[in-house]
Amino acid sequence: MDIKQLKRIEDYLYEIPADSRRGMLVPARIYATARMLEEISSDSSLDQLINVAALPGIQKYALAMPDIHEGYGFPIGGVAAMDFSEGVVSPGGVGYDINCGVRLLRSGLKVEEISEKLKSLAHQISRDVPSGVGRGGEIVLTPEDLDEVLKKGVKRLLELGWAEKNDLENIEENGCMKNADPEAVSAQAKKRGRDQLGTLGSGNHFLEIQAVDQIYDEPLAKELGIETGRVMVMIHTGSRGLGHQVCTDYVKIMAPKLAKWGIELPDRELACAPISSPEGKSYLAAMAAAANFAWSNRQMITHLIRNAWKRILEPAGLDPRLDTVYDVAHNIAKIEEHIIKDKKVKLCVHRKGATRAFGPGRPELNELYRRIGQPVLIPGTMGTSSYLLMGTEMAEKTTFGTVCHGAGRRMSRHEAKRRITGPEVRKELESRGIIVECASSAGLAEEAPLAYKDVDEVVDVVVRAGLAKRVAKLKPIAVIKGG
Repeated sequence: MDIKQLKRIEDYLYEIPADSRRGMLVPARIYATARMLEEISSDSSLDQLINVAALPGIQKYALAMPDIHEGYGFPIGGVAAMDFSEGVVSPGGVGYDINCGVRLLRSGLKVEEISEKLKSLAHQISRDVPSGVGRGGEIVLTPEDLDEVLKKGVKRLLELGWAEKNDLENIEENGCMKNADPEAVSAQAKKRGRDQLGTLGSGNHFLEIQAVDQIYDEPLAKELGIETGRVMVMIHTGSRGLGHQVCTDYVKIMAPKLAKWGIELPDRELACAPISSPEGKSYLAAMAAAANFAWSNRQMITHLIRNAWKRILEPAGLDPRLDTVYDVAHNIAKIEEHIIKDKKVKLCVHRKGATRAFGPGRPELNELYRRIGQPVLIPGTMGTSSYLLMGTEMAEKTTFGTVCHGAGRRMSRHEAKRRITGPEVRKELESRGIIVECASSAGLAEEAPLAYKDVDEVVDVVVRAGLAKRVAKLKPIAVIKGG
């Protein structure tokens, strides 16, 4: 895609008009700076966004956030809202790691209070939370227990004593999508997931102990119980092998039936089904079950971290409490109502590598966040800051209530390993006082900060575009990576 074809709509917003390529039904819009567009155009993500604009039932625009990069069919950092009656649902528009997402925990301690215990905390968490490709944990669910988790999500973990009531109140959807159906999830997917509850996985998944570095909005930070120097914990992982298998299964189911449905696609990786078809309904039920598994996975990890926190801090007379601030999905399809041409319309909103960012007043939010807006969690890299933002009404008007999900990759894992080694990454981070727990040198190199875009610039775009407000910046003080 030649970026000279892009039309500048306003500051930080560019458009590919709907008549730019045959088959486009709506324009494609990208939130970015001019400099970022040069970087974005280095892979096929803009062509993928154009392809998304050709999907049946798409409304208003195919959207890309500033962290956009190439994905499977849909770009990562992409948003597509389909008319519920006439549109399609696409597994590739959600991604293979269904409900990959981020949770933020708040401690009652300041950095100086745990400085002597920080290394022990990081090591204990690393010991207690299994990580690595395909790695299972100590908890192996029976088929009946797994079905309960798929159906009830975090509610089931509350029943088992692995969650607190406060957790459910501060998780998107309260940790349970109600249309989940375990029967729509294949036996192979269940087999892959039955021992993976409470495991981190690999790739860009991580656990971080962070410190609040800067407050931008004192009133909002106060509402969230956050102040400068406060110790926080961030969890980034998803539905592991179970979610991956659900996506694989439904791509295989839908691809051969496209002709029957009269759907022509510019890319078969966009395989989809009419939302109202049996296949579309079944995928949404399976996706919801995988989403419930992912929220439960982050909940089980929260439980393990709380135990590690108690083991290290209680003997020292320190408060071990960790409260959930919020938990957001960034790979998911949601049935939501939005205003289009002054009318409330029921949509299926695909967010792939994109975070819901509702402003105040939405009924989907709990009482606190309905008053002040939805928290948005934007992780950086091992060596850069993460952000806590708040959604706005502007986001609801222009992006179906969506912003970016992270820094976004700027180079492949292979390229990152070519440029830097794991020991070099470790040395650099430790020279800055960041404790690193990761058994894999290759994993460290693949996820090196240089492999990612500038998270400050990415966040600056969505803030300046009015899609979110900055509340706080968080800096990593200990990193636990999936190897």
